[in-house]
Order: sequence, then structure tokens, then C-alpha cells
Amino acid sequence: MRRSLRFSLSTIALAAVLAACSPSGPAQNQKPLATAKVAPASATPVSAATATGSNNAAMDAKVQEAIAEPPLPAELQAAEQAINQASPTPAPTVLPAANATAPAATPPKPAYDPAILRAEVLLDRAGFSPGVIDGRDGSNYRGALKAYAEAHRLPPPAGPGAGQGPDALAALAAADPGAAMQAYKLATDDTAGPFIGKPPKDYRELAKLPALGYSGPDQLLAEKFHMDIGLLKTLNPGADLSRPGQVILVAAPRAGPRQFQVGRIEIDKSGGVVRVYDPSGALVAFYPATVGSSERPAPSGQFEVKAVAPRPAYYYDPSRLTFTPQGASGKLKIAPGPNNPVGSTWIALNLPTYGIHGAPDPSLIGKRQSHGCVRLTNWDVAELGKAVKAGAQVAFIGVEASAKALKRG
Repeated sequence: MRRSLRFSLSTIALAAVLAACSPSGPAQNQKPLATAKVAPASATPVSAATATGSNNAAMDAKVQEAIAEPPLPAELQAAEQAINQASPTPAPTVLPAANATAPAATPPKPAYDPAILRAEVLLDRAGFSPGVIDGRDGSNYRGALKAYAEAHRLPPPAGPGAGQGPDALAALAAADPGAAMQAYKLATDDTAGPFIGKPPKDYRELAKLPALGYSGPDQLLAEKFHMDIGLLKTLNPGADLSRPGQVILVAAPRAGPRQFQVGRIEIDKSGGVVRVYDPSGALVAFYPATVGSSERPAPSGQFEVKAVAPRPAYYYDPSRLTFTPQGASGKLKIAPGPNNPVGSTWIALNLPTYGIHGAPDPSLIGKRQSHGCVRLTNWDVAELGKAVKAGAQVAFIGVEASAKALKRG
């Protein structure tokens, strides 16, 4: 079977990977996995001082200043307060009796649930990523909450809704009493670009761009604060995100990258999640993921991390592909950047053509299928890439979910 990906890794930040992932060969035998222990939760309140995972002290200081200085406009203070004070265990919705008179009209669905939004931020900071923070009940949020409950030996969530899993939500809020939302003043670095506008879908057009930067300041800010672009705009109606000095309301992710060691990575194809364990077997990170597909399955069995490439370029070679991206014709090189097809980071495995990588649209993580590789949000894979070392064990377990099941999630 033809492979679809090769990569070239170097000691500098600019590295290259070729095309997207392809199906694996015959499944390999799986070794039994040890029972996980639980990493202790951190109760340290945090802010978004280094929400992008930067290690640059000067940049961190700029972001910290932008967060500390501005008061929110009066019209945004109510939203901030409502989210920061949202009960982690709201009363469950009471359904009308079977013989009750139906309301004349169904009230519009709110743009976000304050309690879920707060819980998503706290889960993100605790290392149990909900993926993109959107304030909505969904499979990624429920998966993160379930993993948190399991890791801390708490009753699992009983179903959808902000009030499900009250023990886990209460423990989460008790461990981290910090504000989930914060004011942020736009800096020149947030608005200056260069931006590329909406990335073309045609790969030939993508290959013409000198860099696959952010589409605009809205995408940059959403990724910096791990947020859905729609939520960012909903929380800041009328805000000019291209104007330095504009004060906006944003989520408050952890201040700087989390510090943990990676002993083993477990990729659950059935659940569409990645679990990370430290050398002692403690669960230290959880990420929603897009893992292969029934048509182009990810491998099964035991592998290991071979190398990590920040800011990978992407090479398309039709002689090695099992599919053809839109507009692809002949060999192509697509420049690095957050809108690159493999996102911000490439974690190569010792199985040729396979890796763990980022993605340009975080809202699709766990909702779409891949070409055999493992997609995470750009911020989640950047965090994992900083923590993992060559030789770390990677286990693929389970069976890919069908496309229909993913759409239902």
C-alpha cells in the first residue's frame, strides 16, 4: 500500500513533513496497558499570560500587562461576572409533564452556557482539554469532564448538560477558584499581521503563499485564548479586533505551558481521544482528537515517538498518496504556519508516514475524520510537543468511529 507522508526534521524550528497520513499496514499485536494512576490536581489560579505557549519572557510580560491594565467596558462586565460566578452544578432542567400544554414558541437557544464555558476553561487549565472553548455542551466537553471524573475517582457524568457530573464539576471548581474570564487589551502584535485572509482550499493556491499565517486577528486571538471564533465575537459585540488598545473579554487559559513528563501516550481510536501518562503511570493530560477513519484507519499496536518538529512545512507527493486533496497536481510544498494542513507541530512516530499533529480549524477536532494520523488543536499539540521526548511509548487502541457517529458528536 502506498504511503502518503514523509518528513524531514532538523534542529531548527522550520521542519518539513510530506502530505497527510495514510492507512496503516496489517494491525500489530497490542501489549496490555498498565492501570493509570492519577496526577494531583493543581489549585493555582492562572491567567492567560502565555496562552500561546511561548517561552519568550518579553512577550509574556507584554501579555501580562495587557491583561492586568484594562478595565472591561461596562457592557461586558455583566457577561464576565455571570461566567466567573456561574455555578458549577446548576439545577437540572425540569421537563414539562406529558399532558402539559406546549409553549406557543420555543425560546431561542442561547449562544453559550455560562456554566459550561466556565467548566471548559477550568478543564483546559487542569490538563483535561475540551478542545476549542465554545461554551456549548458537546462530545469534547463531555469527554474531558468524564476523563477528569475518572482520573479523580469521582462518579462519571450521567449525560449531557452543564449540571451532569456534579461531583466532578464541584471538585474542578474547588481545585481552581481562579476567574475563567478576563479583560485583555489588544496589542500591536495582535493586529499587525501579516494575515492571509481566508485560506484557499485549492492546494496549488496554498502552495503559492510564503507562509500559512493566521487569517486575521480574530483567528489569532481565538487560538491564543483557546476559544471558538464565534464565541469570541459573541462575547465582544461590535468590538474592532483590528484596533490596538481595544479591550475585550476572553477566556483565561493556564499561564504558560504545563510542565509534565511523558512516559506513554495512549491514542483511543474508539473514543477519539489522546491520554498522556507520566513515567509513573499517572494521567497528566487528556486531549480530544481526530483519529483516522474507517476508510483510512490509523494503525493499531505499540510504537514510539521518533522526533518533534515545530512549525512543519507540508509536502504533497501524488506518487505516495491514497487520496487527492482539492486542486493538488504534481509535487507541492506548503509553507509553515497555523493554517498549514498539519498545523503548528508535527510529532513523528517510528511508523513511517504517521504522526500526531495540529490542525487549522480547532472546531473540527473530534468531529471530522483524518487520513490515518492524529489531529489535535494547535495549542494542545504544541503543549504535548514541548513535553514529549523521543522514545516515549505510543499505543493505538480501539477502532475508528464511523463518519456518521462523528457527525452526531
